[in-house]
Amino acid sequence: MDGLRDRLADQARAVGFAGMGICAPDAVPDAAGRLRTFLAEGRHGQMDWMADREAWRGSAAALWPQARSVIMLAETYTPDTNPLEMLDHPDRAAISVYAQGRDYHDMVKKRLKRLGRWLIEAEPCEIKVFVDTAPVMEKPLAQAAGLGWQGKHTNLLSRTLGNWFFLGAIFTTLDLPKDQPEVSHCGTCTACLDICPTNAFPAPYQLDARRCISYLTIEHKGPVDPELRALLGNRIYGCDDCLAVCPWNKFAAAASEMGYAARVGAPDLAELATLDDAAFRTRFAGSPIKRIGRDRFVRNVLYAIGNSGMPGLVAVAQGLLQDQDSAVADAAGWAVRRLRGE
Repeated sequence: MDGLRDRLADQARAVGFAGMGICAPDAVPDAAGRLRTFLAEGRHGQMDWMADREAWRGSAAALWPQARSVIMLAETYTPDTNPLEMLDHPDRAAISVYAQGRDYHDMVKKRLKRLGRWLIEAEPCEIKVFVDTAPVMEKPLAQAAGLGWQGKHTNLLSRTLGNWFFLGAIFTTLDLPKDQPEVSHCGTCTACLDICPTNAFPAPYQLDARRCISYLTIEHKGPVDPELRALLGNRIYGCDDCLAVCPWNKFAAAASEMGYAARVGAPDLAELATLDDAAFRTRFAGSPIKRIGRDRFVRNVLYAIGNSGMPGLVAVAQGLLQDQDSAVADAAGWAVRRLRGE
């Protein structure tokens, strides 16, 4: 199987992956306990799906008992510019780097299927492929497979890739040679913790999603806590602060997939606020942004308008005071009051 593992790694690079590692399905025995604690403390917020499939999420072996190996793969999406620079333009929308191009779910899954087909032809077996939508603990498994380590911001870091990469998984019935797990190389650095606008990290290597801007702008339904709205700045979909500031990004590998190139950019907040449902769907077709829907998206835009400090945007917010979505109307009222200094 050693020869197959080497050929598999070569094929992974050939189809576009930047890194590969292999671990056993039961390689993260403490994952279930850590997840249980996270859920018990309510740090998952409204993400009930995490609790609904807790047993599978906590154990890859339970998800598919026939699996003998988990192949973890990394695909880079490193940006060409520093995303923190967009925070200095309050009239424009700051959108997380990963969401500025085409939906990574589709592209990573296609690559996984290509690699999976090659593996089946090379050595008859069964496989299952996963990209973020199934109850799989990708980051702990990737660390167990030696791809990198979960940094103090809980995202995966690599000494050769930085932290701008997606993860995909292939579960297989083949018993492939396993890689050594990676250990933390964060040292005394706390840059990712210090930059977080909402103090979403109760301690190093711990995240409270309820305060994370990525959670608040993507997963959270309804109005956001008024205490946190002012801290969102102009971030309307996700947040890259803790990723962008990481010193390990000096080793970041360039993105090889042109589909991740920014096509959304940094549009005007005033323009985005006027989108109705049809215009929103057209504007963000093929983008991961589409999944949150027009109402949540415009809610976020109005928070950014309220944080802009630009009185000229009052009229834009006023135009949404009677919006049919209560969270949008509430955000519009908040934006108007904030811009007026009330």
